Amino acid sequence: MLEYKEILIFLAGFIVIAIASNQIAKVLTKTHLPLITGLLLTGIIAGPFALKLIPDTAPEKLFFVNEFALAFIAFAAAAELYLKELRNRFRSITWMTVGQLAVTFLSSSVAIYYLSDRIPFMQNMDMNIKISVSILAGTIFVARSPASAIAVINEMRAKGPFTQTALGVTVLIDFLVIILFAVSFSIAQALVHGVSFDQNFILLLFFELIIALMAGYLLGKILSVVLAVRIGSVAKTVLIMLFGYSVYWTSGFVREWSYEAIGMEVYIEPLITCIIGSFFVANYTKHRTEFLKILNDTGPIIYVIFFTLTGASLSIDILARVWAVALFLFGVRLFSLIVGSLAGGALGGENWKFIRVSWMPYVTQAGVGLGLATVVATSFAGWGEEFATIIIAVIVLNQLIGPALFKWSITLIGESHIKAQVPDFDGARNAVIFGLEGQSFALARQLKDHGWEVVIASRKGIIEEDELDVDIRPISALNIDEMKRIGADSAEAIIAMLSDKENYEICEIAYEHFGTKDLVIRLNDRANFDRFHKLGALIVEPSTAIVSLMDHLVRSPQAASLLLGMDESQDTVDLEIHNPNIHGISLRDLRLPSDILILAISRGGQSVITHGYTRLRLNDIVTVVGSRESIENVELRLRE
Repeated sequence: MLEYKEILIFLAGFIVIAIASNQIAKVLTKTHLPLITGLLLTGIIAGPFALKLIPDTAPEKLFFVNEFALAFIAFAAAAELYLKELRNRFRSITWMTVGQLAVTFLSSSVAIYYLSDRIPFMQNMDMNIKISVSILAGTIFVARSPASAIAVINEMRAKGPFTQTALGVTVLIDFLVIILFAVSFSIAQALVHGVSFDQNFILLLFFELIIALMAGYLLGKILSVVLAVRIGSVAKTVLIMLFGYSVYWTSGFVREWSYEAIGMEVYIEPLITCIIGSFFVANYTKHRTEFLKILNDTGPIIYVIFFTLTGASLSIDILARVWAVALFLFGVRLFSLIVGSLAGGALGGENWKFIRVSWMPYVTQAGVGLGLATVVATSFAGWGEEFATIIIAVIVLNQLIGPALFKWSITLIGESHIKAQVPDFDGARNAVIFGLEGQSFALARQLKDHGWEVVIASRKGIIEEDELDVDIRPISALNIDEMKRIGADSAEAIIAMLSDKENYEICEIAYEHFGTKDLVIRLNDRANFDRFHKLGALIVEPSTAIVSLMDHLVRSPQAASLLLGMDESQDTVDLEIHNPNIHGISLRDLRLPSDILILAISRGGQSVITHGYTRLRLNDIVTVVGSRESIENVELRLRE
């Protein structure tokens, strides 16, 4: 009873620390540190080697938390492996996976074995244990990070064969490495405990794998039933996590029972069971989308708990002695990745442009690698803790370097679609409107009345005579050259009023090649909202815009009147600060006409809470309201 009470106390204290760890790690990401590194550092600081907020006995008492997390990590790794998405680049993905898996594992294992005399904790080991350490390290070095790869791809908006191959290989390897680890782990245990590699051992290993696969299929069936039941997503999440943990509990129970009953340990690898169950749900049931949503929603919580606890479990005294070894092993892994990628790319028939950078996407490691390292730490007394400390240090280095290398490779291949740099303000406020119709003419004339230079891009062949008070330019196609010809590359704003398909083409070109400051879209189908939103477009949905406007006229008639320009003597505009003399001046010291009111300040895309002591910065966007004459006065002052 006292033990359970102690566990509850440790758990409650750890939850508080984990919440703080999440916030601290988010702050550290502003220094360009990966979130995982921030969580590990917070765990280290809160752990027994620094502030001692987490006692040295806590990680052992809370190991069941690790088992929950490891089950989840296995679920997440397998759920990303969707076979239908691998078909287009199947040959390249297959050969690259074979090259990475075989070469990285073999070369890393051999290198670590022959260099074991230079690794402090391996120097006095006998040959069998050195082999065990080598194959376990080689296996973990194979692990990748699908979550990090997906994050980089989304950030770079990367599309193309290179990106598709990189993601496919990353996901497939993370699936296969767990199976490889199960085999390596069994062999390592046999070597450490002096079990002979006879026919009985091979049969037992084969039997354990078959049982794990069958248990995984059963788990997949159970998970599909859970997902099919009409209950809330929170309840489904809890049940999925409990079934994941039950796999670990059952594995431990069978291991102890088999030893007592037949004098031989039967170890059903829980990681294999979990990945097979997740793979079944993702590929052979209709619940893949819901399953992925649950994993994505739950992931941040699980990772905060797991990485913080892992950081608290690290032996900093050991790390201080072996940091040079960690750097050395980082180099060993990097070399094996390069060799494996060259071999896989050549066998897959890729061109040299792809092959020379094909190793860069696979440097990053995270969840699976850390999870496997913690398994080794708890399973091998004496050297497991030192092993895990060094391996985790290598993983942190990979996490620091890997994403940058992946981004670089995407840029070199030319599959990056990030936003171009916003052009410098040239002193003219100009806009391009795509679409020749009544609304576009009305908008163009209104913008002209407010001092804008406006061009309407028309795909129609005939322009009526009474429409020539606006600059109308024909455009034969929606491509970069045609858009440059009509001046869209230097426009401060682009307004798209065509079909959603054409509007998206315009937005993509403007986003990737021109860096247009403001993209305004008239939406035709609500289903396309997210696509435009990801490009940072300002979206007007006609079906709801009128209702929203009337709502504001009822609740806030004065503000809505200003917005609509119903009061001809007043106006509201956004002004960007370009005057270096204004930089650093506080609002209370800024000389403004008496009828000018500053409503808001935007800095770097974020709203700034304004008060008299708010200091202005170059490129701040200031929203002001006042008479048109006074606004022109302020505009000259801010932009001169």
